[in-house]
Amino acid sequence: MSTDVLDALRTRRSIGKVQGDVSDEQIRALIQAAVWAPNHHLTEPWRFIVLRGAARERLGHVWAHAAAKKTRLTGEERETFLRREAAKPARAPALIVVATRTDADPIVAAEDFAATAAGVQNLLLAAQGLGLGAIWRTGELAYAPEIKAHLELDQSDRIVAIVYVGQPAMEPPKGHERESERNVRWLT
Repeated sequence: MSTDVLDALRTRRSIGKVQGDVSDEQIRALIQAAVWAPNHHLTEPWRFIVLRGAARERLGHVWAHAAAKKTRLTGEERETFLRREAAKPARAPALIVVATRTDADPIVAAEDFAATAAGVQNLLLAAQGLGLGAIWRTGELAYAPEIKAHLELDQSDRIVAIVYVGQPAMEPPKGHERESERNVRWLT
């Protein structure tokens, strides 16, 4: 295996603070890397929604109101909460929502989800290779019906990642050694 690939796997870090611009070509390259992920029976289950500019603001509005359903805040506290939640999609110049269709067959659905998650990892590694910062986010709102409807996803689709991408605005966090051997059983 190429040392470059191993180094990329070891050194990739989530970059939570990004700024600047991401070109159409860069976004296309990230998505192209994602679709190179293995997928059983070549189902190509993934869906990509790219949000920039005002699209992030519109998503933020839906996001805030979906989040507000879970709170009992009122008055100015509620308004502050809504503003803070609405601003979240604007934390990056581009968002790439990665979703997967959900097949009626639970085995195919599980394989499609795994393939899409592998695609997200490819996308993150490609972002690093292009000198971009990126972070994989989900959270409770990735499951909200309002978010899926706003993004024109089927309600049975699953959002696997909301990738925030841009030019790095922070130093990558330090990594830590990971011990794999304690999680391995060798059978002969």
